[in-house]
Amino acid sequence: VMRTALLISAFILIAIVIAFTIRTDVVDVPKLKAKSDKKEKTGELNLEILQKWDVPETLKEISALTYLDGSRFACIQDELGTIFIFNTQQEKIEKEIPFGKEGDYEGLAIAGNNAYVLRADGTIFEVKDYASSSPKTIEHNTSLTEKQDTEGMCYDSKNNRLLITIKDKESSSNDFKGIYSFNLSDYSFSESPVYKIDLKHAVFEDVKAKKAGDEMQPSAIAIHPKTGDLYIVEGAKPKMLIMDAQGNIKALRELDKKEFAQPEGITFSPEGKMFISNEGGKKDAGNILEVKGM
Repeated sequence: VMRTALLISAFILIAIVIAFTIRTDVVDVPKLKAKSDKKEKTGELNLEILQKWDVPETLKEISALTYLDGSRFACIQDELGTIFIFNTQQEKIEKEIPFGKEGDYEGLAIAGNNAYVLRADGTIFEVKDYASSSPKTIEHNTSLTEKQDTEGMCYDSKNNRLLITIKDKESSSNDFKGIYSFNLSDYSFSESPVYKIDLKHAVFEDVKAKKAGDEMQPSAIAIHPKTGDLYIVEGAKPKMLIMDAQGNIKALRELDKKEFAQPEGITFSPEGKMFISNEGGKKDAGNILEVKGM
């Protein structure tokens, strides 16, 4: 009897283990199903928008911005030779700083007390003591021209230089886009790129371009204050390229055109908060977005 009872108990125990195993398989299988890779193939990046500020009509064609503090940005637009200080709390322009004649201004950087504005023909306007009552403007020429269409510029504090991106083709090759430097210690310009955006890199394989060299058309550049990575955005076909501090490509992602209609500016707070500015359209105002980064 005892032997029979032990056999029955063993049989029941085996049955319970088998039943539990089957139940576990039934529950877990759906969790292991592969997710759709549609987004992976398109490479679309849906950045989370944390805050949005529409800018006044004067800044509808906002072409660059630089973070100043928790409520203020320095901005330019691509027609007027003026730096605008936009206050996000008051949602208005609190100050205008004229520095030059009308022109195609595309890049802006702040280094200490001085502001630097990039014109599309490669000319840099240094606005000394830009926040004072009597700022002084000095023009610096580079070897870049309107053929390269210089659109992005940022301050590289680690190397005390400005980094400049070109939108159009390199004169010597369609295989890359150069990022050039302007040294603020001696005002020298690098005739050769300090970084190269490799347009033959695998991340550009699925990018549709009408012409060779148009795979990436940079409109703005910024350096992440914590990682040192370069963040480069394009306004024509909204996308974001990320390179490390050595110039190696880390990622390329398309941006949602509904939210990023024409990104022309990017900047970071010292803590690493990312802000992107969009030029306005026929019906929409230009704006500044605080976004949660990658």
